[in-house]
Amino acid sequence: MDGVRYKMREVLDKSKMETFLQQARIGHLGMVDGHLPYVVPLNFVWTNGKLYFHGASGGRRNQVMDANPEVCFTVCEEYGTITDPVPAKTDTAYMSVMIFGKAQPIVDLDEATHMLQEMMNKYVPGYFNRPLPKQHVDKYRSAVFGGPVQVYRIDPQHITAKENPIEEEKMFNSGKTV
Repeated sequence: MDGVRYKMREVLDKSKMETFLQQARIGHLGMVDGHLPYVVPLNFVWTNGKLYFHGASGGRRNQVMDANPEVCFTVCEEYGTITDPVPAKTDTAYMSVMIFGKAQPIVDLDEATHMLQEMMNKYVPGYFNRPLPKQHVDKYRSAVFGGPVQVYRIDPQHITAKENPIEEEKMFNSGKTV
């Protein structure tokens, strides 16, 4: 029964996935560190059918990806609880997308600059009044590790998406105001 239910939740609408990935703000990068899983939450951008993220060039995350570039990037948004008179049928409204592929460091300055500009457009729209200069990206250094920032790209080899849509009349409301 569960297999059928989860198959029904599969999202095949590419434009719905695109919109979701462009708007979601946090994703989780899953890596394989030897025999252990290693997962890190990240800001990211989805542009031209590829996923980009960045961070300091030192650090464990980059070491893990250098050793094994196979990754899974998961983005999930939870929209609330769907109630039902039967406790076992109470559920969560959500959408999630999983992107499988290899994380590749970006060495091309134009691509890195484009990605960081997209990142600013997404997270601080309108904050900077001029486009990001390539020279800035080239010279930018991480405040944490003192090394250059590294941009990564995931070219999706496989994407899956699932959703359980909001059912307005069944959504739980605690009555609390925030």
